[in-house]
Amino acid sequence: MITITLRQMAYFEALAETRHFGRAAELSKVSQPALSTQIAEIENRLGVRLFERTGRAALLTADGARLKPLIERALADAREIEATARLGRDVLEGRFRLGIIPTIAPYILPSVLSATAARFPRLTLEIREAVTGTLIEETASGGLDALLAADPLDHPSIATLPLFKDRFFLAASAGDKAFEKPPVAPESPLLERLMLLEEGHCLRDQALALCGEVKPVAMASYGATSLGTLLQMVAHGLGVTLVPEMALPVEAVRAELRVVPFTEPQPFRTICLGYRRSGGRESDVRALGDMIAAGRLS
Repeated sequence: MITITLRQMAYFEALAETRHFGRAAELSKVSQPALSTQIAEIENRLGVRLFERTGRAALLTADGARLKPLIERALADAREIEATARLGRDVLEGRFRLGIIPTIAPYILPSVLSATAARFPRLTLEIREAVTGTLIEETASGGLDALLAADPLDHPSIATLPLFKDRFFLAASAGDKAFEKPPVAPESPLLERLMLLEEGHCLRDQALALCGEVKPVAMASYGATSLGTLLQMVAHGLGVTLVPEMALPVEAVRAELRVVPFTEPQPFRTICLGYRRSGGRESDVRALGDMIAAGRLS
């Protein structure tokens, strides 16, 4: 006899993700005591401790970590049943979990949230921000319904929907005496001073691919986790960096920065939505993609 419920497994998933009883309860839209009671109940029924408790904080035990992928798989199967049952109904209603990478999130997420609230009032959009590799694995395992990132998304179970091209520009300090007349060629020695985001960010890989034969020497000294931090260092004359076109209205307004184009053909990244081929939510993904692309053009 099955003694644990899908709802209890969903509470487990929320607590494993947030590691905090209060935030997990908020994510699950229940009270914190109700969530705590259900976690204790599932532990009692399974006969193992799933979490170490410190106040409202929670860390997975070895047993919890061992059961986590099995619980995620069961929830993914249940969500696929629901998604299949929704075929033929209105798109983008109910819960949709979207992953988004940090070099896209600040520049497109506010407009996405506003547009979805206006156009899809029965949609509950949950956002998860992380680097591409993490989001791919979470989408493939059923933890996310889709991810918004830059091509390529190399995973056999992930299909992609291209949305638009996002050109790259070069940013340097406005007072940089070594700066040459734009546009800048990809083989320019200026790129030897290119600073990059830390390992795991796809923008780092794209920057290295753009450099070609030029070997950046500034990258080893910094491990910035955000484009904003990187541009602050550039503004103080510590090097140069790449800026995606979508970030220009937010990040390139500082008087201390000078942003210029590259020579033709200008380098770019392709922004896309990735989704699980067997997830049953392709119509939702396409509706979301159409809205994002239309908002980009407006």
